[in-house]
Amino acid sequence: MFSYEEYRKMIEIIKESGRAADFHQAKTMDKFIIVRHDVEFSVDRAYALSQVEKEMDFTSTYFFQWTNNSYNILSKKNKEIITKMHENGHAIGLHFALNGLTDMVEIHKQIEKEIKAWNMMLDFDVDTFSVHRPTNAVLAENIKIDGIINAYENEFFTYADKVTEGMQLDVKYISDAQHRWNYGQPDRETLLGNDKVQVLTHPYSWTETGYDNLHNFRSLIEERKQELIHTIDTECKHFAAIKEKI
Repeated sequence: MFSYEEYRKMIEIIKESGRAADFHQAKTMDKFIIVRHDVEFSVDRAYALSQVEKEMDFTSTYFFQWTNNSYNILSKKNKEIITKMHENGHAIGLHFALNGLTDMVEIHKQIEKEIKAWNMMLDFDVDTFSVHRPTNAVLAENIKIDGIINAYENEFFTYADKVTEGMQLDVKYISDAQHRWNYGQPDRETLLGNDKVQVLTHPYSWTETGYDNLHNFRSLIEERKQELIHTIDTECKHFAAIKEKI
C-alpha cells in the first residue's frame, strides 16, 4: 500500500476522467477531482511524489508549513525544491498549523499573516491554504478570507459532524491520514461515481515500493537522520573527526 505504482493507477483514472483540477479551476467546474498534498515531515518526499506526477504529465496542489519542526521552507535546499515544483506546474499553498489557536478572529489573522510572510520571503505568491489537523470547530467555521482559498471551504469540502458509510455528501473527501485510506478508496468507482471529489495525501506515506506503517516511519526517520548528518558535516569542520563513530 502507498507505493508509487498505486499512486500512478489513481492518477491514470483521474486523467482519463478529464476532471482533474486545482482549487481555482474547480470553482468553475460542475465535476472535479482535486488532488491535494499536506506536507508534514519531508520536503524531499513531497518532491519525489511530484516527480511521479511530472512523469505522468499531471499536476496537483502541495501545501507546506511555516511552523513545522521537521523542515524549514526557507532553507536554501527546500526553497529551491519548492520553487522547482512551482515551476513544474504544481500549485503551492500554505499548510496552516493552528498551534493551539481556537479564537476564529485570531485564526483568520494568523492565516493572513503567514500568507503575507510567504509572499514576502519566497519567489512566488500563494493564495491557498489548508489547515493542519483541523478541529471540528474550524471545519464548521467554513473559513473564508477575501482573495484566499481555503481547501476546506464548502465549495471543496462538505462538513458533517459524523460521516457514516454510504452517506451522500456534496463533495466526496478521501484521505490517507494515519497511513490508511479514510472515507473510501480512490478507486475508479469512487472517483468517477461522485461529481465532486477531493483526495488528500501526505507525501511522507508514499514511497517507491510502499511500506507498512512501521517500516515507513523507520525509513522516514533514517532519511531525516542522514539529512541531519549531512547538514552537520557541511557546517562543522570538527565533525569529520568523529563522523564515522556516529
